[in-house]
Amino acid sequence: MAEIRRDLVKNNWVAVAPDMALKPHDFPIKRRGIDPYGNNIFCPFCEGHESSTPPEIIACRENCSAANAPGWSIRVVPNKFSVFQLEGVLAKTQAGIYSNFNGIGRQEVIIETPEHGVDLHDYGPEKISQVLKILKLRYNDLSTDERIKYIQIYKNRGIFAGASLEHSHSQIMGVPFVPRCNSGVVDYYNKNKQCLLCSIIEQEKKFNIRLIHESEHFLLICPYASRFSYETWIIPKQHGEQFGAISEAQISDLAAVCRNFMQMMIVTLRNPAYNFVINTAPVNLPYQPGFHWYMEITPRLLVTTGVDISTGIYMNPVAPELAAALFRKEMTKFI
Repeated sequence: MAEIRRDLVKNNWVAVAPDMALKPHDFPIKRRGIDPYGNNIFCPFCEGHESSTPPEIIACRENCSAANAPGWSIRVVPNKFSVFQLEGVLAKTQAGIYSNFNGIGRQEVIIETPEHGVDLHDYGPEKISQVLKILKLRYNDLSTDERIKYIQIYKNRGIFAGASLEHSHSQIMGVPFVPRCNSGVVDYYNKNKQCLLCSIIEQEKKFNIRLIHESEHFLLICPYASRFSYETWIIPKQHGEQFGAISEAQISDLAAVCRNFMQMMIVTLRNPAYNFVINTAPVNLPYQPGFHWYMEITPRLLVTTGVDISTGIYMNPVAPELAAALFRKEMTKFI
């Protein structure tokens, strides 16, 4: 019989089949799903096409090459189609029972490589470290704007994960409000006076049934109430609220962990589309204890169903205990 598990972090419910796990070849969506992009369609993120994007905010360049020209390894540009703009004054209006903010905010694209058709996991830890350092830099820069209250880092790989372009890239978004996606961490702290993610680390290390891998600074687990099949979290073992405070040692370790895990996931799950997101504490608000930054990696093997949309209860046909056992076994081949 299925278990209905409470996700304390997301503050929602997940239906999990505890004694079964669909194998990677059982899923109808197995592949990255990039064919509709077409191999001959013009790509604005490729080197030499810099004029097709908004002017770059920052870039890693070789030999002092000119801005908005070839000779870069990573570029950060404004999202050309963002609904958010930093110009203007933040304002909130009320219309009867409805309320809204004006579109103050920021959305930026991190073009991770000038090479088309090459993904982040194809590179070594040094390259991934470089991307993480750029993300940290942009995170800390956006946090200086008092109008921004929350910063979300995310990556969409493949059509089924929401990517509109094949070229490898991630994004960072600053918004003038705090989403409720991780409201459970505050509720837990207010009730127990301790960090929920630290409690999760302690319990997962103790029982070792959903733990995939432990590095010097991070723990990889399939969370107890996994919303998605083979969902994995990478949690810093040292309590830290802001991703922007990540240390050099943590960046180096996280880069190696991400590369090894993503290479294993790509092989084991037969090249899936996936999302990764970095969850962190709000910014520019009074201090609220309980937050602990972490990364989620979610393969997109099934599409969202009517049950997910209507009830908010995710239906996961792969028990996280069995997903972790598979990943734990396969991970040893990539370390």
